[in-house]
Amino acid sequence: MSEKEAVAITIRTALPSDAAGVLDHIRQTSLETGFMTVGAEGPGITPEEEKRHLENIDESENNFLLLALDDEIIIGMASIKGSASPKIKHIGELGISILKEYWGMGLGTLLVKDLIEWAESSQVIKRLELTVQKRNERAIHVYEKLGFEQEAIMKRGVKDDGVYLDVCLMSRLIGEAD
Repeated sequence: MSEKEAVAITIRTALPSDAAGVLDHIRQTSLETGFMTVGAEGPGITPEEEKRHLENIDESENNFLLLALDDEIIIGMASIKGSASPKIKHIGELGISILKEYWGMGLGTLLVKDLIEWAESSQVIKRLELTVQKRNERAIHVYEKLGFEQEAIMKRGVKDDGVYLDVCLMSRLIGEAD
């Protein structure tokens, strides 16, 4: 796809019926880039398990999953994953994946902005955090542009193709502390 080609993308909340498409997206993005925490082994769950996972997200006050679709194909996913533990349920871990064919179109920025808006309206999330490989400079730039700050460098935070890589821990505070 050329960078100048116009694409009509739909962004919406994930539904339990999206389970198979979500798993296909995870499989494809894990093969396209070394930036994912899932590798060629894939997600390791069945569509039925993913459907239950999506139902749980829908019922949760601190979990959220957005899908970006080109026609009916999931081309991007962005999530906030929160804990059920009362002491840390205010922390949302941000995750994002975009098919390589759609990189450089501003989709990552748009999805992260949508996650931030959701977190601000949630009344539960007070801190967003993420980890990103230090070599993923494009993603770090997006996160910094949207108010995330680096908190730490985790040496040997991930192993990809037998090589240990450093990972940045980044965060963004949401709203005022209660």
